[in-house]
Amino acid sequence: MDGNSDGNRDLNGSQINTDMDHPILRHFDDIQISNTTKYYQNRLAQAMENGVKGVSQSLIYNGHITDQEHQTITETADRGNEAESSKIVLNLVMQKGALAQRTMWESFAIMRNAVPKLDRILKEVEEHGPMLPSIAAITEVIQKVPDHLIVVQIEHKEFIRELSEKLELKTILTSEKIEIAQLGDRYTELTFISPLRQWKLVEHELLSRGKEHEECREQHLQRELEKIQIGQLFRSSFTREMRLMERSTGDAVVLNKGCSAVACGVPGIGKTTLVQKIIHDWATGTIYPYFQFVFSFKFRDLNSISSKVTLKDLIINSYPHLETILEELWKNPTVLLFIFDGFDEFNGFIDFTDRGEVTKPKHICYDPECLCEVPDIVYSLIQRKLLPGCSVLLTTRPASLNLLEQANINVWVEILGFVGEQRKEYFNRFFEDGAVAEAVFKYVKENEILYTMSYNPSYCCILGLTLGPFFMHKGRDLKLIPKTITQLYSHYVYNTLKKHSSQTKNVGDVLLRLGQMARTGVSEKKIVFRKEDLTKHNLQPSQVLSGFLVERLEKVTTGTRVVYTFPHLTIQEFVAALALFLCPYPEDIKKLLTEAHSEKDGRFEVFLRFVAGLSSPGSSKPLMEFVDQFPEESIHQVIDWVKENVDNQIGSSWSERGKRNLLNTLHYLFESQNPAVAQVTLGSVPRLTFGDADAKKALSLTPIDCAVLSHAIRLCHTINELDLRNCCIQYEGMLRLEAELHKCQVLRLEGNNLGDSGIKILSKILTDSKSKTQTVGLADNNLTHCCAEDLVLLTTATSPLKELELGYNKLGDCGVKRLAAALGRRECKLQKLRLNKNDLTSACAEDLARALCTNRSLTEVDLGDNELGDIGVELVFAALVETDCAIQKLCLKNNGFTCSPAEKLATVLRSSHSLKELDLGHNKLGDRGMKRLTTALSDSDCQIQELKVEDNGLTASCAEDLAAALCATPSLTKLELGENYLGDSGVKVLSTALMDPDCKIQKLSLNNNQLTASSARDIASTLNANISLTQLDLGENTLGDSGVKMLSVAIRDSDCNIQELCLRSNGLTASCAKDLASALSSLTKLSLGDNKLGDAGVGQLSEALKDTECNLQKLRLNNNGLTQSCTEGLAAAITTNDSLTGLYLNDNKLGDSGMKALNAALVNPECKIKNLGLGHIGLTDPVRDEFVSTLSAARVMKVVSLETNLSSDQSGTSFCTSNEQKSGMDAMGLSSDLQLNV
Repeated sequence: MDGNSDGNRDLNGSQINTDMDHPILRHFDDIQISNTTKYYQNRLAQAMENGVKGVSQSLIYNGHITDQEHQTITETADRGNEAESSKIVLNLVMQKGALAQRTMWESFAIMRNAVPKLDRILKEVEEHGPMLPSIAAITEVIQKVPDHLIVVQIEHKEFIRELSEKLELKTILTSEKIEIAQLGDRYTELTFISPLRQWKLVEHELLSRGKEHEECREQHLQRELEKIQIGQLFRSSFTREMRLMERSTGDAVVLNKGCSAVACGVPGIGKTTLVQKIIHDWATGTIYPYFQFVFSFKFRDLNSISSKVTLKDLIINSYPHLETILEELWKNPTVLLFIFDGFDEFNGFIDFTDRGEVTKPKHICYDPECLCEVPDIVYSLIQRKLLPGCSVLLTTRPASLNLLEQANINVWVEILGFVGEQRKEYFNRFFEDGAVAEAVFKYVKENEILYTMSYNPSYCCILGLTLGPFFMHKGRDLKLIPKTITQLYSHYVYNTLKKHSSQTKNVGDVLLRLGQMARTGVSEKKIVFRKEDLTKHNLQPSQVLSGFLVERLEKVTTGTRVVYTFPHLTIQEFVAALALFLCPYPEDIKKLLTEAHSEKDGRFEVFLRFVAGLSSPGSSKPLMEFVDQFPEESIHQVIDWVKENVDNQIGSSWSERGKRNLLNTLHYLFESQNPAVAQVTLGSVPRLTFGDADAKKALSLTPIDCAVLSHAIRLCHTINELDLRNCCIQYEGMLRLEAELHKCQVLRLEGNNLGDSGIKILSKILTDSKSKTQTVGLADNNLTHCCAEDLVLLTTATSPLKELELGYNKLGDCGVKRLAAALGRRECKLQKLRLNKNDLTSACAEDLARALCTNRSLTEVDLGDNELGDIGVELVFAALVETDCAIQKLCLKNNGFTCSPAEKLATVLRSSHSLKELDLGHNKLGDRGMKRLTTALSDSDCQIQELKVEDNGLTASCAEDLAAALCATPSLTKLELGENYLGDSGVKVLSTALMDPDCKIQKLSLNNNQLTASSARDIASTLNANISLTQLDLGENTLGDSGVKMLSVAIRDSDCNIQELCLRSNGLTASCAKDLASALSSLTKLSLGDNKLGDAGVGQLSEALKDTECNLQKLRLNNNGLTQSCTEGLAAAITTNDSLTGLYLNDNKLGDSGMKALNAALVNPECKIKNLGLGHIGLTDPVRDEFVSTLSAARVMKVVSLETNLSSDQSGTSFCTSNEQKSGMDAMGLSSDLQLNV
């Protein structure tokens, strides 16, 4: 063993534990380890890139590599070439043998949590279990083509090669609109990853995810996104199509079950060209040697087949030369590959849901020569019912992925498009003149909007066609080069007309009719036009038309027919927008735009952006050479509509749809390039909201969106708050927003996967002298100790930052130590800091304690959900007694400490003059620890006001001490004892204390404490004697109807001051409803969720709500067995009650009819409801949509939930009106507008 004293290191070279093991290492012998390594060899090379130095350190520590080899590896990685470094490691390990490979796998197990790609592979290993070595040891023998099929296969390959070797390119740089090139000369490699990322956006070219800046993409590819080569779609560790079955003899039999793969990508990303490349490479022997025959089909062609057909007929129709040998091919399906391109274009419906007996039998095709519907043939191939053992590849847009969720798919691949140098390579192949290629690429790279588009081959084509002429001709004015998307497409159309309109009169008239057809297509979601469509719009073949429409041959049952498409959907949308300005007698454009804007599926979003852009003279100027000046009336109507839309949407971002509409409106402003309109509408916006605490309800923002948002912020004077929680902006989004974020006083960036690199940008923003930012939320952003130095900059004297949220990250002890050193400096102005759930241990506690001792501005700290333990907590408590410590609010919940630090805490409670709120919930204090605390609480010097000790194993044994503390601590006003075991006997003792005049408790939580009606009797007896108690939580007990009846009597007493009462999950029925109803006039908040009141019980409550004396503000009735029968009474109640603002009816069976009864009441001006819970009440989509539409039009609600289950009130926050905020920013005093959550 090498004498390296440093031992093993983590992925960054820090010390690691060499004793850690992994189950695979205990079960696999050396040969099995070697086979497993070979099986995953290609994937391991890229997977270990982010941890290659740690792997190398493990290898040298265990004596498997030399110092020189280790030095070569680390120096290569330090130069930024981790990919090459990992290849060196893997090659060395493969040479050194099984022991070195075992050490490598051990290091993987240690660092798996920090290296997602390694973790993914290890999970696969675990899922395979003991069978993996057997699978890994298999060397597949490529089956020999039978002699009698060799000639046919050669003919088939030649047929496919000729079919696929030419690439059709749309061009406007020459008089010909189609350029034919060799596939090999023009094809640029794309980047693929597996599995898919999450797709959250409306499926559209300019709106889809995946437009990351190359630096950002390369970072994610290195750390998280696993690249896959097209050759790995089948017969690789990605696909796992091999299965092992044990014979009775113990021998293993390998069964090739075939493989189904899906390649997904946005429009224009190159799916069809990819299929062409795959079949060409197969035909030329480059890939997939194990497939003897490949068949490729387009779903667009399959749409024309309306009658039943056999698989044999489908193949013969495309490959007639195979007719005589198909029966022979059916005998060995494992050598067959079927490719289906464009699943999203398929008109047939394929249902992949479970074919259980309770469902209607589906038509399964088992025989390739049996007549079946086309969808059934495709289904049966994918699900391995037809020709089991064959392989299938589908391509699709993201919008259709949901239809494939239940399909039997082995591997999911996402086409990322171009990454890094691939963009530059595309332009080098696009232009014959290298100087032009370089100039165009340089311009694209310097324009943030255009560069963001260039990940997509189709956009690159449009960029090349449009920008090329500017750099080909020296006379062109480079100042006119397009900067917005509308300008880009205006120049594209200009160049098209320049090449294709010399022989055409009335170009504007042709464009008008073409645009009207294009708009009809956008409206009907149609991209393929037939001869009858042209006839309908009075369009005849002409030179102009040929520049915009591409002729294609579509297969039909009788042969082929000519159809027409625009070169790209965005061109169709632009021409559709242009037509609005070409009509000499403008229609009601504002009405048309409003109707288009109201479409929920986003089909008109890009069209509307082009309309807004064309209202700008600068964008339309290139077209004036061919068309008349746009009518002033049309331009004014568009500008007025944009103004009105901005005004409407700024105040409507409380709904998910409102956020989308607001974003689109900002795009309209950007495209219009009209500073005057933007200044008028945006100058005084106090808040912009696109995010949400629930990631499902936040709006994902692409880099283009972020650039547009930055443009909008630039036009604002100051923004009080910018809410981008869970908007997926990532590092690239921060780059786009960098210039303007300093204007935002409150910046909510939680859940954006900013990573350490994103914090580097943020620190630069917030330390700028112009920065006005005082509060930043950075929870759940995948931050590690590597960004600590940048976080330190946020605490310097030059930063105005006062509140910093860092919860749910991975800063660890190392990162927090660096941060703590900065917090201890006198110039630090930070007042509130959240470090909850950051993998902290006692190792950083001393540094934190030192900071707390010296920082006089820091008043609130959250260290919850860490692992400080007894030692760490004691160190923190020791700091709280120092005179310079200003901490007023401290959270230490769920830190795994016991009663040991209780004595130290007792000292804190006696001597700290600043500490007011302390959260010790979800620890292990026990009765012993609680008794020590109560002694300190009784001290006259104790200043504590709020104490949380829920879930600490407390029993009735500590009740006497608690009771004494309640009477002796006048400062204590809030005590949370939920989720303990006090029982009736413990509460009986506490009840005595509550009657003491010295008890000043205002809020008491006893939820989930095994209480019965006996406790209800004792508590009821205290309520008319205690003048301070106003909030009482008795939820999740078994008080029953009898217990609640006793409480109701006490609450009605004029001497009782209870205002907020929680009785959720107490086994209540309609029997106690009358008593509860009589108490409503005394309460302001009542939680009755998770009981069994039923319609009868709620009917009695509804009558009480109508009483003018009723002051109830919030009522929870979720999960109470309610039906439509109670809704009329509720509807009448909420229109007459002047105080009720919150009503929660989630998890009942109100249904459509119940919703309709409530709907009219909710939009009634007399209804004061502002917060409404209607999740999971059995609504159908039409009724839900009608309700949302009605509510949005009325604009009277702030919070509506139609999806999220609000049935469980959080302990200690019994009347919470929104989901618990993961980051906890709201708990730090930050306001948050609530939303329409659908």
